[in-house]
Amino acid sequence: MKDLTRYRNIGIFAHVDAGKTTTTERILKLTGKTHKIGEVHEGEATTDFMDQEKERGITIQSAATSCFWKDHQLNIIDTPGHVDFTIEVYRSLKVLDGGIGVFCGSGGVEPQSETNWRYANDSKVARIIYVNKLDRTGADFYSVVKQVEDILAAKPLVMVLPIGIENDFVGVVDLLTQKAWVWDDSGDPDKYEIQDVPADMADDVETYREQLIETAVEQDDDLMEKYLEGEELSIDEIKACIRKGTRELAFFPTYCGSSFKNKGVQLVLDAVVDYLPNPKEVKPQPEVDLEGHETGEYAIVDAERPLRALAFKIMDDRYGALTFTRIYSGTLNKGESVLDTATGKTERVGRMVEMHADSREEIASAQAGDIIAIVGLKNVQTGHTLCDPKQPATLEPMVFPDPVISIAVTPTNKGASEKMGVALSKMVQEDPSFYVETDFESGETIIKGMGELHLDIKVDILKRTHGVEVEVGKPQVAYRESITKVINDSYTHKKQSGGSGQFGRIDYTIEPGEPGTGFEFASKVTGGNVPREFWPAVEKGFEQSIVKGVLAGFPCVDLKITLKDGAFHPVDSSAIAFEIAAKAGYRQSIPKAGPQLLEPIMNVDVFTPDDHMGDVIGDLNRRRGMIKSQSSTPMGVRIKADVPLSEMFGYIGDLRTMTSGRGQFSMEFSHYSPCPKNVAEEVIKEVKERELAAAK
Repeated sequence: MKDLTRYRNIGIFAHVDAGKTTTTERILKLTGKTHKIGEVHEGEATTDFMDQEKERGITIQSAATSCFWKDHQLNIIDTPGHVDFTIEVYRSLKVLDGGIGVFCGSGGVEPQSETNWRYANDSKVARIIYVNKLDRTGADFYSVVKQVEDILAAKPLVMVLPIGIENDFVGVVDLLTQKAWVWDDSGDPDKYEIQDVPADMADDVETYREQLIETAVEQDDDLMEKYLEGEELSIDEIKACIRKGTRELAFFPTYCGSSFKNKGVQLVLDAVVDYLPNPKEVKPQPEVDLEGHETGEYAIVDAERPLRALAFKIMDDRYGALTFTRIYSGTLNKGESVLDTATGKTERVGRMVEMHADSREEIASAQAGDIIAIVGLKNVQTGHTLCDPKQPATLEPMVFPDPVISIAVTPTNKGASEKMGVALSKMVQEDPSFYVETDFESGETIIKGMGELHLDIKVDILKRTHGVEVEVGKPQVAYRESITKVINDSYTHKKQSGGSGQFGRIDYTIEPGEPGTGFEFASKVTGGNVPREFWPAVEKGFEQSIVKGVLAGFPCVDLKITLKDGAFHPVDSSAIAFEIAAKAGYRQSIPKAGPQLLEPIMNVDVFTPDDHMGDVIGDLNRRRGMIKSQSSTPMGVRIKADVPLSEMFGYIGDLRTMTSGRGQFSMEFSHYSPCPKNVAEEVIKEVKERELAAAK
């Protein structure tokens, strides 16, 4: 039986280019997992093993690896930083017990760091903070600490102070032991000396150490009393307080260093072992029923209890489908059968492996607390629960955002259609934020995703990994339709054609609902004019109709339909008659209810150097953007705005041109908002032209 107190399931997350993957590489080197350090900019990072990752120098998939430090097993997931792949961060955080938030010493708290931090808060994941790249020009540890307080509204607990900065950065002072760790210039992470604190830093070290202890002892009343009475606390007592506060998210131990120059990473590894929780110290996962309501039962982390595991990622590679799984309770053995509660089917566990990026180690069994990959499961998808068939239960599922952008893809030669279909179905299984559908009118295959880069990568994977050459259409925006007026209306469906006929009359009100409510149906029929057994048929008729709006065929949202009255015939009325009446009533009434087109509005977060701020704001205004805030950072200005998605295509190229390549941005879906009249007319005209072309 493994000792779970020596387990740490952690993720590394941050903004693009803050150095997550480089930090992971250093951890693997220090823990003896790799002997050669792979550099991201040379396309040789261990955890960036996709061709697209190597070329672009960014992480796209979250990669899992295991290593050991001071007799503790660390299961590490290196997550992507780019906003189009936040789904990877979200689903990784769901199964982790702790995390390392990496921030750039000069960039500070950047847009994507904020999103990831918010996800981690939602998942209640304990974190330590690592301020990386202190060797870079413009690096400022104290400024980043201040930004964490101001922008993330978090409480950083400073554990080390940097010795020197930029080119003069040589090491750190550990505030607890009051010793300086100084590395030489060889680039070898093991070439360091532990020295006394530099004389010119003594006052700062004293001040920050006092703050550290005062904050830590707030976690334990007895130790606080002892400290206030002037007694000296042992390092173990202080560490116990820091561990408790970190687990309860009261504060976040904060470290600094330069992963690229191999300085400071050991202390971060020590902090993972000392302060981040083991699987038993994390609040257990709630179990839910088939409707998604909590049952009051929990998956307690214990190898003796019934099996409860969550599939959090599917990956297809040369050996077949890999299902990344976090085991919450029980034990899983090779050759056993498990129940997938989402499909109701049992699956046999043929092979299990422990992952090290894209290489693997076969294992015969795994237990509560482990993160493993199972090879060859047929029907399991992301978010499904695997459990003991004799004692079934479902874990709280994952919720994924809807895609906001789509493009049409067509294979360049006719024979590749089937190959493309197989490839796309594999890609959909791997990525729950990626959708594929067929446009029935034009017969085109439409792929949908979270942003331009997301779809760009998917097309690249289609071409290179699956060998399917495709032509790509113009990006399409996922518009919606809604109504603006209240309409009281009536519809009678009557059909007589020998034998029993069809009859159903409905009197109803259609009114705009609150934004985000979708579709609501209610019945206020009294006296049995429309018998109760026909109400679901009326609801079904309306619900099936709203998938196609009357303006341009986009789904109709945020409307409430109330069935007021009607009439039925004792012989001719049936559920189908009332369903047809509802469908015809929808077509009759919606055009009178002031239909309008809604467009997706994105939260756009732009970073630009000061001297280009005017150009960037002017450009956002031209894109119909609403500027919400501007704030100065040590490196430039951050501008937050709400901008329609339709105006954001190709923005990264324009931003780079305006800012001489120094600007960057991230965006995520915010809400739907009514389209201006001229824009709506243009969209409707475009849709009609497409339909005409498809009909020919």
